[in-house]
Order: sequence, then structure tokens, then C-alpha cells
Amino acid sequence: MVKPTFCVLGAGHGGTAMAAHLALMGFDVNLWNRSPERLQAIKELGAIELLPPDDSHIEGGLGQLRKISTDCAEVVPEADILMVVIPATGHSHVAECLAQCVRKEQIVVLNPGRTGGALTFRHSLRAAGCQSEPLIAETQTFVYASRVVGPAQAKIFAVKYSVPVAALPGYRTGEVVTALRHAYPQFVPGTNVLRTSIDNVAVMFHPAVMLVNAARIEDTHGDFEYYLQGVTPSVATYLEAVDNERIAVADAIGIGATRVRTWLYVSYDAAGRDLYEAVQSNPGYKGIMAPQSLAHRYILEDVPTSLIPMISLGEQYGVEMPTMRSIVHFASLLVGQDFWSIGRTVETMGIKGLSVRQLRRLVSEGEPGEE
Repeated sequence: MVKPTFCVLGAGHGGTAMAAHLALMGFDVNLWNRSPERLQAIKELGAIELLPPDDSHIEGGLGQLRKISTDCAEVVPEADILMVVIPATGHSHVAECLAQCVRKEQIVVLNPGRTGGALTFRHSLRAAGCQSEPLIAETQTFVYASRVVGPAQAKIFAVKYSVPVAALPGYRTGEVVTALRHAYPQFVPGTNVLRTSIDNVAVMFHPAVMLVNAARIEDTHGDFEYYLQGVTPSVATYLEAVDNERIAVADAIGIGATRVRTWLYVSYDAAGRDLYEAVQSNPGYKGIMAPQSLAHRYILEDVPTSLIPMISLGEQYGVEMPTMRSIVHFASLLVGQDFWSIGRTVETMGIKGLSVRQLRRLVSEGEPGEE
């Protein structure tokens, strides 16, 4: 692959920034989005204006796009790499859309997979009757901190220094990293999709921070800096309890996991004596405001696709998850939705009943084999 072509699937906060930046870096980029309304202004302009971070080597400007469509069949087949940048609750829907037009030679990257993304995506592709299964990969987090700031305008606040990516099966991760590094030197090989899923930091920074700041969000409509003001010393202590349960899941399935404070240092070069100080020292969080309501993807996406699959995975292998369970219960009450009924589970990931040995074989070799 000399110089890959890209199709970005999703025109939200992340997808618009990624599509514009890829185009400005000189790559051919197609853009897909399910709703036509989100694409209207972008189609009229034929591009997305990118506002870069302050004091950054990233150049801003108009990222000219090759094709823009709500029809996967128009934009997917000619791309080498499909960058899925949508809320993880839509991964199964995208898999169904791709099932009849994706090619075996293509690479699909979930940006990010959240918890169990690659497993869920492959399970959904097969259920939809896909006859030409592509190579599927997931990132541990999204490479940008970015926001949509206009109808055809996105701003990048920061770019992470290092983002692990892993393929399913794991032995093909090198192919994915090699292809992505044409555009993103930040991507590094992850151990496997279990590791990228367990190291899903949205588990720590999204639902819990939202819920402990619920009154403030509703009172001010998000008029405060989400990370820098929303994470106080006591909130950081709460997040560390969530982190402890996540590490226990990793231990139960025999993989290493990165503590969230270490992740902040590796991803943003943000250090501190404790989690609170590490968050406060992160320049990438400056200026990122809180959501304006609780009806936001930090709850609506991350409870069902980050927390619940983490709980389901942990409990299948004997880990008690009281703190994460309390967050799911609290979130369900506050937004009036039964997240337990829609969350990813070991069933929807296609791993129910697998032994630890079979699970590890599945993610490394592609199939679980016999016990």
C-alpha cells in the first residue's frame, strides 16, 4: 500500500476533524454519515474547514473531500482504509451497512472500539451475511480531542502522542499499524483487542464524571471546563475506584492494563503525584467544556458500550464490579433508560461461555478453537 485512500464513516465531532485533517495531509478522503442533515453544509462546500490547536504544527484550512454520501456503496468500495468514527452504539448498524459492499482487502478501524468493539463488529458482520470479511481493528482511544464548531467546521484541541491499535486477529496488527502510519505516526501496536478494550479510558472519564457533576451540568448547561473543573480531588478518588475494577478484569483474563494516570502521561505527557494532578496538568483538556445536558454520548454511548461490556466480561470471569454497577444504575435512573437491556454483553460480543484460554486464542488467532 503506497499511499492509502480513506473513507471516514461518521461526521460528528471526531469524524469531521479526522476527514479534514487527512485531506489537508494530502490523502484522498470520502465521507459517509447516516443522516443527510449533518452532511448538507459539507456537501455545499465540498470540504471541511479545520481549525488547528494553538501553537501546533498542524495546518488549518479547507480539507477538500473526494466524495460525500449517506450511501455506503458510493464511498466505501474504493477506499483502502475505513475509519469508523461514530458513537459505539452505532457499530453494529455500520457493520450491517458494510456487509454487502466491503471488500476482504480493506481495513476497518474503529476509532475507538470502546469495550469489545472489534468483537462486536465482527459478530455483527457475520450475522448480516458478510461474505467478504475485512480486517477489523480498534483503537484504544480517539487520536484527537476535537469538536464540531460550525456546520462545516471542526476544531482540533490536541493530538495524542501515542494511541495503541490492535487487529482481530492480533497477529495481523502489524499490517494495520503499517498502513495507518502513512498518516498517523501516533498509532502503535496494541497487544490485542482485549487490551485496547480494557484500556478504554472512557470507562473512567465519561459516565462517572458526568453523574457526579449532574446538578452542575443541568444548572449551568455545561458552562464549565469538563475535565479541569469537573474532576476535583474527591472525583479523582472515585475514578480511581473505577480504575481498580478495570485492572481487576485485566488480571482475571491474564493481560496487562495501563493505569489511567499512566495513560495520561503516555498520551498527553501529563504527569502528577496523583490522578487529580495529572488531569489538571493536561494542556489537551484546556477549553473542553462540559456537555450541556445529561442526554449526551458520555452517558448514552459509554454506559452501554464501555461500562456494561466491561462488567459483563469481568463477571464472566469471576470479578465483582460494584462501583461500575452503581454507575450504570445511577445513569439509568437519571436519564430514564434501562441501559442493561441495550448494553453490549459477552453474548453480543460473541464470546459467551469461552474459557480464558479460548478467549485469548480468539483474539490472537481469530477463532477460539476447542477447549
